[in-house]
Amino acid sequence: MKLFLQHGTDVIANPKNNKNGGPLRVLTVIGTRPEAIKLAPVIQRLGLEDGVQSYVCLTGQHRDIVNPILKLFGLASDFDLRVMRKGQDLTDITQRILVGMRKLFSTHAFDLVLVHGDTTSGFAAALSAFYARIPVAHIEAGLRTGSLDAPWPEEGNRSLIGRLAKLHFSPTEQARQNLLREGVPDQAIFVTGNTVVDALYQIRARIDQHRSLKVRLARRYPFLQDDCRMILVTGHRRENFGDGLKQICDAIKRLARRDDVQVVYPVHPNPLVRDPVHRLLADTPNVFLVEPLDYPDFVYLMDRCYFVLTDSGGVQEEAPCMGRPVLVMREKTERPEGLRAGVTRLVGTDPELIVRESERLLSSRRVYQAMCKAPTLYGSGNASELIVGSIVKHRGRVKLAAEQLVS
Repeated sequence: MKLFLQHGTDVIANPKNNKNGGPLRVLTVIGTRPEAIKLAPVIQRLGLEDGVQSYVCLTGQHRDIVNPILKLFGLASDFDLRVMRKGQDLTDITQRILVGMRKLFSTHAFDLVLVHGDTTSGFAAALSAFYARIPVAHIEAGLRTGSLDAPWPEEGNRSLIGRLAKLHFSPTEQARQNLLREGVPDQAIFVTGNTVVDALYQIRARIDQHRSLKVRLARRYPFLQDDCRMILVTGHRRENFGDGLKQICDAIKRLARRDDVQVVYPVHPNPLVRDPVHRLLADTPNVFLVEPLDYPDFVYLMDRCYFVLTDSGGVQEEAPCMGRPVLVMREKTERPEGLRAGVTRLVGTDPELIVRESERLLSSRRVYQAMCKAPTLYGSGNASELIVGSIVKHRGRVKLAAEQLVS
């Protein structure tokens, strides 16, 4: 496998050459668009630290929609594994990332590898770092549903990363408790909030402060009517491929029969999502299928929408921060905080339940207002500062761990 260097780097090859007096060399690995959004504020913060050399590696899992996110936040990658091939499965992706990371680690040295969440890229990068005896830090650590099949493969990925990581940055106290129950030492866990709140606030402030940007965003969606309530839909989870996605589309069709509702659905590029969604919904009145959105567009539409229908994980955090109710089209969630606060609700993929709960939000102002609270469940927008502060504060421990692993 050829390793593509994005630009020059002076990372040395022998980790034993870098004792405690040198800079802390941190490699952040990104595979998917959500990872890019959530890791961008952390990378920005790492770049402000004098004693840190920060590097970014793309696996290439979602390259076409990751690079615009990096550009949005003023960032660029240093390495690109370019793993994606047409028709490959999770085993293929994992194998190619392992081989690519092995090559990277054989020629460049790092003191710490940062991975995020529950993706195959994150798991494979963490496993490769473990094999290379480089400490791993896990951001968004400790999220659990308690079932390896829900969601699949994310629950397995994040649980396995949790076994490999030396540092765990949990978004909530609940996530911390999950890790403690699994035997993770208390001193290795840091409750920071979720970095998606940092990213969301940063982009929302940019929209609010630049009227021309807000005008441009509005012009991209001329079909939106002020006298209609817009439902924003995201649906792309693997466990919903097939029948689940068909049922979701059936529910959307039924909701779109109302003349006071418009549905906007940014469709994921995966053919297992794109093909059935376009086949089932392309000619449906009041349903607007759009291409995957740049993050400012998504933030703008979340702010504009009445409520969100999603099977995503991160949207369960983002939409409540903007005071928008969320109906979660899954059977289980690793983010129970929203359920307890009453700002999210599980509806699965049963069309009857999706439609019934949607109609309750559309017909009852009392029900709607009860789900419109904007609690700081996932932090106040300073998670990246807390994460990087913890890494810098414990840099001696990180370097010692790295030296012990290679000795």
